[in-house]
Amino acid sequence: MNRPRHYWLMKSEPHCFSFTDLRQCPDGTDCWDGVRNYQARNFMRDVMQPGDGVLFYHSNIKDPAIVGVAKIVSTGYPDHTALDPREKHFDPRATVENPIWVMVDVQYVIPLTRQLTRNDLRAHPDLAAMGVLRKGNRLSVQPVTLEEWRLVLALGGMVDPLER
Repeated sequence: MNRPRHYWLMKSEPHCFSFTDLRQCPDGTDCWDGVRNYQARNFMRDVMQPGDGVLFYHSNIKDPAIVGVAKIVSTGYPDHTALDPREKHFDPRATVENPIWVMVDVQYVIPLTRQLTRNDLRAHPDLAAMGVLRKGNRLSVQPVTLEEWRLVLALGGMVDPLER
């Protein structure tokens, strides 16, 4: 039995890895590595599935914004950066037998016609509960409801590209 599609907001600092960087990867696809938060890890490990939608969010800039749509193209698998001491996201507790951290593969779909800043999102009461707007919420991977997904896409000037 097919499960319903889930939707996510995934944050990345554009100076580290931008939506344009994702587009420029082979097949517009790259691994989403380096997540070191257990709740975000659990989403990637236990819930994310190929076909899930992603709102790509540029964070830690003057005007953070949702800039595009991507999709999940793999289930979770061990994050190799946790095992490599030369990597920024190395975790000495991780082993091949117990990798602790996981990643998924994400594929570029399309940029929003209009990027949506936090102020743009806050202007709509139906988005008030969105995780990215909650004070203190720093999760780099967070769920988005179907209603939030649809409204964000409409505000971004597009119809759902995953429904085509």
